[in-house]
Amino acid sequence: MTTEHRAAEAAITAFRVRLTKDGVNYHDTSVADPIALGRQILAAAGVRDVENYSLFAILPNGEFEDIRLDETFDLRGKGTEVFAYFETDRSFNFTIEERQMSWGRNLISGKALRNLAGVDERYTIYLEVRGSHDRPIADTDLVDLSGNGIERFITVIRETTEGLVALPSVDRRYLEDNGLTYEIIGEAGSGAVVIKNFPLPPGKFDREAVDIMIQLPAGYPDASVDMFYTSPWIKLKSTGGYAKCADVAHQFAGTNWQRWSRHADWRAGIDGVRTMVARAELAFQKAA
Repeated sequence: MTTEHRAAEAAITAFRVRLTKDGVNYHDTSVADPIALGRQILAAAGVRDVENYSLFAILPNGEFEDIRLDETFDLRGKGTEVFAYFETDRSFNFTIEERQMSWGRNLISGKALRNLAGVDERYTIYLEVRGSHDRPIADTDLVDLSGNGIERFITVIRETTEGLVALPSVDRRYLEDNGLTYEIIGEAGSGAVVIKNFPLPPGKFDREAVDIMIQLPAGYPDASVDMFYTSPWIKLKSTGGYAKCADVAHQFAGTNWQRWSRHADWRAGIDGVRTMVARAELAFQKAA
């Protein structure tokens, strides 16, 4: 599009933008040029010494895109385009919900993380701590992003009034990416995830598939998950009997589950539903 065409389009309408310096407070303004330079967007924010600022577009999927001062950005999207700008010459990278983002300061608040991730007050934000307990981040907490490596955050829905829980995003993504259908069930304030119609090793059991239940203790995913459970009950074709350490009943949420007593150390911040599915697959393969 030529400069003349852009000028004609700008004469018809201005393009709305929303800007933030801290991820918490936003203000709306407009830019006349539909394909604006980074410096034009900063000018619309009221910045005079634009050379001292960095600018990021916050994309619809929540990711950040670095916009250089003389780089163009098309504002002719649907709705208001959103930008973050910082008085700095350095950016700090982090991930939240497995999306990489950038921040123009070494410190970021829990409230800013919540806004950037697009999650409401039902969710708690955790800072992943490898090999230790993940740390919950309150809205008023500040996290230093200037350390070695990239800080990683996850969000977990808080317990509902019915006592049920929802899975952390990393667990949901694992199940969905692997085509596993699941539901959340609960009883007396305790929650569990049930993986539906999970396939068994061909020819080994008297059924081809079962539902697998994984109970989620208070404090999950930091708290240890131990055994898993199946329904309906299954027996080995080779013996006509139950597998070793898989012959005890467990009542939960109105179902008589078959308990599989399989134990291993739990690594807070690393293990999750993926771990338990792998543990179940191994147990089915080695069952005797």
